[in-house]
Amino acid sequence: MRWCSALLGLLLLRLGLQALRGLVLPGTTPVVIPGVNAVCRASYGRFVLGAGDEYGRRYSSFPAGLRKEMREMARGMFSFGYDNYMKYAFPEDELNPILCRGRGPDHGDPSNLNINDVLGNYSLTLIDALDTLAVMGNATEFHRAVRLVIDTVSFDKNSTVQVFEATIRILGSLLSAHIILTDTKQPFGNMTLSDYDNELLHMAHDLAVRLLPAFENTKTGMPYPRVNLKKGVPPDSRNETCTAGAGSLLVEFGILSRLLGDSTFEWVARRAVRALWSLRSNNTGLLGNVVNIQTGQWVGKQSGLGAGLDSFYEYLLKSYILFGEEEDLEMFNEAYKSIQNHLRRGREACNEGEGDPPLYVNVNMLNGQLMNTWIDSLQAFFPGLQVLKGDIEDAICLHAFYYAIWKRYGALPERYNWQLQAPDVSFYPLRPELVESTYLLYQATKNPFYLHVGMDILLSLEKHAKANRCGYATIHHVVDKSQEDRMESFFLSETCKYLYLLFDEDNPLHRVDNKYLFTTEGHLIPLDPRLRDTSWQDIFHRKSKVPQTQDKLSQTKLRTGNSSSNCYRVPEERRFSLPLKSVYMRQIDQMVGLL
Repeated sequence: MRWCSALLGLLLLRLGLQALRGLVLPGTTPVVIPGVNAVCRASYGRFVLGAGDEYGRRYSSFPAGLRKEMREMARGMFSFGYDNYMKYAFPEDELNPILCRGRGPDHGDPSNLNINDVLGNYSLTLIDALDTLAVMGNATEFHRAVRLVIDTVSFDKNSTVQVFEATIRILGSLLSAHIILTDTKQPFGNMTLSDYDNELLHMAHDLAVRLLPAFENTKTGMPYPRVNLKKGVPPDSRNETCTAGAGSLLVEFGILSRLLGDSTFEWVARRAVRALWSLRSNNTGLLGNVVNIQTGQWVGKQSGLGAGLDSFYEYLLKSYILFGEEEDLEMFNEAYKSIQNHLRRGREACNEGEGDPPLYVNVNMLNGQLMNTWIDSLQAFFPGLQVLKGDIEDAICLHAFYYAIWKRYGALPERYNWQLQAPDVSFYPLRPELVESTYLLYQATKNPFYLHVGMDILLSLEKHAKANRCGYATIHHVVDKSQEDRMESFFLSETCKYLYLLFDEDNPLHRVDNKYLFTTEGHLIPLDPRLRDTSWQDIFHRKSKVPQTQDKLSQTKLRTGNSSSNCYRVPEERRFSLPLKSVYMRQIDQMVGLL
């Protein structure tokens, strides 16, 4: 393929595209994971390279005044959603923004898992939004919200919820808010409460204890997907669970264990991760998306980066960054190598060469064969994870693909068929994954392109998702922009938070001496030495132990979620040029039917 790349380069020069030469340093080589062969399946579609410099004119700068305007628009977006939730819905779990009513569990239809998995009759939206209030510097409302949670929320409820959702939305937020309240540095202003006595930590402990029965009486150690907060595992509970649901509990459970000095919670979560890891394919190294917790048999053999698998990979890396357990990093690196070998299609390098743009597809875990031609919107988290790993170039390309879909529809359809260039599942529930990756890529590159992406997302949400009276509604169909009467809690906890931080250059989160990581629900957790010191050094039977210092992180070139330093993989000459050459941006726009 090298002679093809050279020929293409000569053709581009002859076409007069001299301006592109400065975007890549001479001799720059693509990022390749050691041991990865045949990463490039260069052509999976019919897309050709073309010329165009309109991208440079549109995206090359972003005025400071416009940035402040977008920051205040993001703040106003959060406030409109939050204030109306408090006015019309609290203490129920969610706001119905069209009818201006609250929403709780669907007790009349226990099979309505879309609602009952998430809503537990515990003021979900208020709890999930706590640290967003702190990030925006609203100490008064943060204090009021904390007191409301302490005084009004109880987990002694006859509610059957999904273990994963309760963990990432409720447990994670309680832990984050507790850490903000007790942080001696107080980076967001004075968020302390004089009479605070660790109540949020106690509530987190109470909730986690109620989730523990899910880990009992399973032959593999993987948890049941659902638990009743008062009665334990329902007698008719399913034995099938998704990989992400069973294997994405380690961050929150690990933080709780280390704050309490009780290994129980981290032990059960880590046991589940190891059980899943042991079931990966001997041939490909991939995992499926649905597994039987009793037999260990794969019920769903699809392997991808979206629903059912996404946060499993995310938490392997984030657990390592937080806790320093080398086992977690080893698993992540092995998983990443398998992903590159079997899921990645397109040309080898993002920003040079010929072939189709890089894309990660859904394959059979056993042989790596393509299973379908759709990807889902949850996969848009992956460029952000690649930023944390340091694989910036690949992140740039994948992010550009999802942004092109957004430009076409003004939203991300839940599933998009890249072969048909059309949505397979057409709703958009205000998910944060594209915004999250946009924010992290901006922090890694400081490229104004990503501010433009954020502005496009913000303006689209204002235009298409804002309900006239009470909040922001799910977009029921991305083509006709019809709305659905639901505002999920992650809109306030993640989507608004990442948009605000993208435009708030002076936020305390971005100071060099403040190192934080975001959970999969967007909750802030500091890189704290307390989370790297345990009283149970040998209980997990680790093969090796990473030294309990921050040095290991810098040696591996991993990035914290709020790092404001330019990433070492982006050459100096490109930091204020387009992150992706215009010719490749045009190619991706063609790929999704924009051109």
